[in-house]
Amino acid sequence: MHIPRVAAAAMLGAVMVSVAHAQSALPTARLTAGIHLITAEVAANDPARARGLMFRERLEPNHGMLFLFDTKTVQCMWMRNTLIPLSVAFIEDDGSIVNIEDMQPKTESSHCAKRPVRFALEMEQGWFTKRGIKPGAKLAGLPAPR
Repeated sequence: MHIPRVAAAAMLGAVMVSVAHAQSALPTARLTAGIHLITAEVAANDPARARGLMFRERLEPNHGMLFLFDTKTVQCMWMRNTLIPLSVAFIEDDGSIVNIEDMQPKTESSHCAKRPVRFALEMEQGWFTKRGIKPGAKLAGLPAPR
């Protein structure tokens, strides 16, 4: 069966919109970093963490994704199929930022926490820097570790 290119492109677009919509169905958490309010989708299971922010073309202002891991280990992130540049903050249970790494779109380079953590927060690249948020700063509103 031959599918015209326009129809194939439309189907691919529909699939990508469907994937993005499915991702946005994740629960959200309201976090604060000093005076800054963050709305973060919470990826708390393996499928949600694996999918992350893949295929998204943009993030709303002050929106991101909070990755909640089951165990406190040196967590690493990558950008496979992720279309927008992101910054990731690796976070201690008490909300203290351990380190922040900038990540480039569509790469498989690992970006890792400098010590074991349970949380990672991805935001638009430069979000932390623009607000003067550095390692040692604390975030409030994190879900209780499981």
